[in-house]
Amino acid sequence: MAWWKAWDLTETLQSELSGKFERLMVALMYLPYRYEAKELHEAMKGLGTKEGVIIEILASRTKNHLREIMKAYEADYGSSLEEDIQADTSGYLERILVCLLQGSRDDVSGFVDPGQAVQDAQDLYAAGEKIHGTDEMKFITILCTRSATHLLRVFEEYERIAGKSIEDSIKSETHGSLEEAMLTVVKCTRNLHSYFAERLYYALKGAGTRDGTLIRNIVSRSEIDLNLIKCQFTKMYGKTLGSMIEGDTSGDYRNALLNLVGSSA
Repeated sequence: MAWWKAWDLTETLQSELSGKFERLMVALMYLPYRYEAKELHEAMKGLGTKEGVIIEILASRTKNHLREIMKAYEADYGSSLEEDIQADTSGYLERILVCLLQGSRDDVSGFVDPGQAVQDAQDLYAAGEKIHGTDEMKFITILCTRSATHLLRVFEEYERIAGKSIEDSIKSETHGSLEEAMLTVVKCTRNLHSYFAERLYYALKGAGTRDGTLIRNIVSRSEIDLNLIKCQFTKMYGKTLGSMIEGDTSGDYRNALLNLVGSSA
């Protein structure tokens, strides 16, 4: 479908529908990269920035995927995604987000230099646990520029050196959105499907559903790895994603979500 026809249909849907169901239907009308660009744009416009949305998208997408999102963002909003993030955030959070956006941590070769992994682990320990105060840029540089395979080895070496996990050190050495960003990189490195399963679980758990998180993660992963996320969800929480959606949503909105999630959900 040509993008302008899809846009006409999107406007029609917005005029005919309302609420969460409208939000879901409109999300489905976007091409994947344009949808994520829209989510990032909406996270930054108006008063207050939704850092969690930006962190989620930038920390969990591949280098090529991020490149396509940046192109879609510039085409749809006439500005640079990197420059908008720099204008809307500050300090070390801005630095880690820009570093993630630049996508220098993908390495499909899977090669790990054991000596470099040990050095990185020692550098992280020296930057955090070993000294008073934290060298945040050392953490950001290593987390954002090393491949996932390499980082897994770094995390092992770090635990051996520090006697605690990298996650525990991040929690004790940082706070707020920077802590969330660093922990998200670690989670996505360890197991991307577990990360999304956790996002979906907490979107549905407890009083009130976080519909933005629920819609974004189901729509954006539906044609990538949603089946694997569903399996991980059941393994982690002892219930299916579909059963939680069924218990926490209603009407056409619930039916549409269940259709997206599919059978044996």
